[in-house]
Amino acid sequence: MNYCELHFTLIDTADYQQDLLINELADLGFDTFEEAEFGFKAYIAEVAFNKQLLDDTLAVYREQFNFSYEFNLIAQQNWNEVWESNFEPIQILDKVWVRATFHQPQPKFPYEIVIDPKMAFGTGHHETTAMMMEMMMNTDFRGKKVLDMGCGTGILAILAEKLGAVDLVAIDNDLACYDSTLENASLNNCNHIRALCGSKEAIPIEQFDIILANINRNILLDQVDRYAWVLKSGGELYLSGFYENPDLEIIETEAAHYNLSFIGHLKNKDWVAAKFIKL
Repeated sequence: MNYCELHFTLIDTADYQQDLLINELADLGFDTFEEAEFGFKAYIAEVAFNKQLLDDTLAVYREQFNFSYEFNLIAQQNWNEVWESNFEPIQILDKVWVRATFHQPQPKFPYEIVIDPKMAFGTGHHETTAMMMEMMMNTDFRGKKVLDMGCGTGILAILAEKLGAVDLVAIDNDLACYDSTLENASLNNCNHIRALCGSKEAIPIEQFDIILANINRNILLDQVDRYAWVLKSGGELYLSGFYENPDLEIIETEAAHYNLSFIGHLKNKDWVAAKFIKL
């Protein structure tokens, strides 16, 4: 699958104006965002991209503030080359070392994760993934059953297994992510991860101790009822992929409808990761 990359440049704008654009793009199906100099990058599968709809949606904002975007098509066969030129290892709380196969291992870290992203997103570099991993390091996964929604490369499921989870389901609606999760699970000698391709309808009718979902606000709002249905009483739900304002309050309110009690959150720049407990 090919991806469309839109590099937005904003001039003399406020943070909330960038947030407006990102929220609109999420509504149009853009599923991944990265900060960039003087703006941000947004990604969407080529099959889902509609330029006319995009320009019509953004027209109203062109009258309010100054921005532009450049289009770049990222072909699947070029993805490894792109990441090998940009992907640097990262560390989480001095405990987790995330690297690609072409980087050297670092034995001093208690946990090492090897990721070959290819066309799947989720390497720990984005603030939301890093915060989810930080929260996970303070969570007891030993013997737990875990659901990872919007798994991307499978990085969160892989970390969960390394932290002691014994039964894991990783779901993404992108076939490239499904393939990437299987490959990365094998690279990390993880044998307890079941990868599924689909959306909320693919969630097994089983009970989970912990659910991880790093997607975006609109998808989380659509799926949170399903999460609550398969989460055990007393189970933990970790959500990310959205902003503190106004997203966190909106998600907290919706979650409360399903007996999901807000416990707290981390914030990195304007991004948030939040923890909930099922009552």
